[in-house]
Amino acid sequence: MLIRPKQLGTETISTDILAEDKKHCRKFGPCGVGEEALYLNSFYFDRVYYLPIRSVKRIYKRVAMSRGGFTGRGLFASVPYLVVEYDNGKEKQCNFKFEEKVDQMIEWVHSRHPEIPTASKEAEKKLKEKQLALEAKKKKLEKAAAREDIQKLQKCQAYLEKRSSLYQDLSRTAHQKRVNDRSNPAYRWVALFIVLMGAAAALYGLWNLLQGTGGAVYFLLFGLAAIFLFSGANVLPTRRNNSRAVQKELDEAVGHMDSYVKAFPADFPFPVPARYAHPQVLAWMQEILADRRAEDIPGALEVLKDDLKKLNADVTVEQETYEAVMAIKPLFLVNEYK
Repeated sequence: MLIRPKQLGTETISTDILAEDKKHCRKFGPCGVGEEALYLNSFYFDRVYYLPIRSVKRIYKRVAMSRGGFTGRGLFASVPYLVVEYDNGKEKQCNFKFEEKVDQMIEWVHSRHPEIPTASKEAEKKLKEKQLALEAKKKKLEKAAAREDIQKLQKCQAYLEKRSSLYQDLSRTAHQKRVNDRSNPAYRWVALFIVLMGAAAALYGLWNLLQGTGGAVYFLLFGLAAIFLFSGANVLPTRRNNSRAVQKELDEAVGHMDSYVKAFPADFPFPVPARYAHPQVLAWMQEILADRRAEDIPGALEVLKDDLKKLNADVTVEQETYEAVMAIKPLFLVNEYK
């Protein structure tokens, strides 16, 4: 451990234990989880703070949505954060690039420390109301006229949930495809040009610094800033960050899901195409049938498409709905709702 992470909270960990723990911690984006502590990021640097596990009072996700989040017009669309509460009401908010990394870290902490709450206090207050609503929803599904179709969708949903990696890959690659399609290719080459100019400025500044020339530090800092900014922004054209590679990864995810749904052990065909095979899709369709907004499964899928089309940056939804939309809407967008 070259640099000791900065301590958060009142409790401390000895340098020897901390060094070994950080070395073997499980990394989730810019943060990490060890046996002794959480390792949290600053805005620019990964895992520069540590917080002993015993000091953690609560850990949860917070999402900021910019205007145009569902349409692609927003600057960042959605910005995910990991929030860790500790000691007496103190809070550390960590910015992430990928929302699934926040979810994975929270799940990892919860699996090993179930005593740590994984929802905000406000969310916990609403949890009881949601539990009551869930019970009412179950009764509604049981009494629905389309009960047979709903039961089919429930079986398919349970089947998909056995292989979570398949539908997660499907959602992730569709999201990447959507971002890539909405990005102007010229921006990537402009970013590459700036990074190259930044590298040249950094080398020039370093050379002048060694020569003792005035102003060298400004070239050096500008160059390093350009390199760090654009290298970490996922903008540069790379072997994996280009249209062909992104499309190939999506096709592979759809292909794997197609093979899985074809092996579905039932006397009826899988109700949705492999490109839309996600548990959230099937759960949404069940509600549509229970509310009698459609008479059969194909009709429920069409109503779902209409629902997703109506959700844009001007619509406010609850956290659960937001997460469902973020998981499945890219699937429909990249396939043009076909």
